[in-house]
Amino acid sequence: MASDLRPGGRTGQGRTVPAVRFAERVRDGTSFRRDQLGFLQWAVRTHGDVLRFRVFGLPMIMLNHPEDIYRVLVENRANYDKDALLYRLVRPVLRDGLIGSPGGEPWQRQRRLMQPLFRPAVVARFAATMTDETTRMLDRWERDHPRGAVVDVHRDFGELALRIVNRSLFSARVGDAARDFAAAFTEANDILGRFFTFPFPPLSVPTPAHRRLRRAIDRMDAFIASFVRRRAAEPSDEPDLLGLLMEAADERDGSRMAAEQLHHEVLNLVVGAYETTTNALSWIFWLLASHPEEARRLTEEADRALGGRVPGFDDMARTPYARWVVEETLRMYSPAWQFMRRAKGPDTIRGYRVPARAHIYLNSYVLHRHPDLWDDPDSFVPERFSPERSQGRHRHAYMPFGGGERICIGQHFALTELHLVLLTIARRYRFTLPPGRPPVRPEPLITLHPRGGVPLEVWPR
Repeated sequence: MASDLRPGGRTGQGRTVPAVRFAERVRDGTSFRRDQLGFLQWAVRTHGDVLRFRVFGLPMIMLNHPEDIYRVLVENRANYDKDALLYRLVRPVLRDGLIGSPGGEPWQRQRRLMQPLFRPAVVARFAATMTDETTRMLDRWERDHPRGAVVDVHRDFGELALRIVNRSLFSARVGDAARDFAAAFTEANDILGRFFTFPFPPLSVPTPAHRRLRRAIDRMDAFIASFVRRRAAEPSDEPDLLGLLMEAADERDGSRMAAEQLHHEVLNLVVGAYETTTNALSWIFWLLASHPEEARRLTEEADRALGGRVPGFDDMARTPYARWVVEETLRMYSPAWQFMRRAKGPDTIRGYRVPARAHIYLNSYVLHRHPDLWDDPDSFVPERFSPERSQGRHRHAYMPFGGGERICIGQHFALTELHLVLLTIARRYRFTLPPGRPPVRPEPLITLHPRGGVPLEVWPR
């Protein structure tokens, strides 16, 4: 593969993709391992929107323009699968679930089975669960924290996200088990994230870290298995996603999900909903605490639309600014901040040769700061998602949930949850930055974490 990427490689017509050379890295003091975000932004500024670099010997082609991303994810999607480094890395955790499945008929069947369960009309059934669990969290804040107390909201949002996804899935409220799952996933995410920047020794080698990873996976599996058994043994009158998954039938042959596949998909849903929601909520409220004028406008909209009551699903249409806050946060700090594909055969993108088996790297953190696509890209400007300013924007200029046929199946659930949790909190609390604390910085693991948590001053309104 390495030889195919050099000038003269037999990859068909077209130019060779510009390369980031080792001498450049040394001269400019940049390193993928030490500063992944800084390296990627530097590489795009230096070489443009199509470039290649090596991560510990593995060649990557990075694409940073919507038309090129459209080529890979939509126009020529049959040539690109997910049998790439990033998804091989998470496969020990997620197994054959939708997130990491390479593709083909097994993935297509699972998508057909599950897609109807995530339509907006179905997601609306869980709106009350989202606001109820958020209200319970706020009641605990009111009981446990004095006015202006500094709270690590990242920790509390993690527990809230787990309560929402588990009640939505299993009709169950969780306690200490949720904290154990969160701790296990945090450990797995940290180990895998660091492996992505330093992949030695291989995961198959039983190092202490890899043994910890195995134990963390076992704890997550036990958590999921216990709730699946409980839900199967104790049917609930409250609708839940697990019941819908167990009843889902393939429209082509009427078959249902096998028990092992069900376990994998439930684990994928819990991990996806917990991890992305926790990080997105943390970034939302840190940005609002950092931008008082935008926080004031959000509060005014919530007060005007809700009149003091808990929001419902229909209130989302009456609170467009809240939606813009969510979308702008996902532009700046998409939890799912990187994607990969593998070219099954050769291709040509913008006149550049893409060889078979090439790893294609897409990064929303960098794409969402492209100066040709976004005005003042480093600033928090929710109004940029108004209908007037969104008109004409390329669909693949903004991709917090991926794109194409493999766009995140849970995007409607996630956007509904973020919107309703935001409104529920905004009507009761405001947030300020603790004096003297440095800004929260992103930590690029498998997902984009706020490094060190998000300590904020919480003030009842």
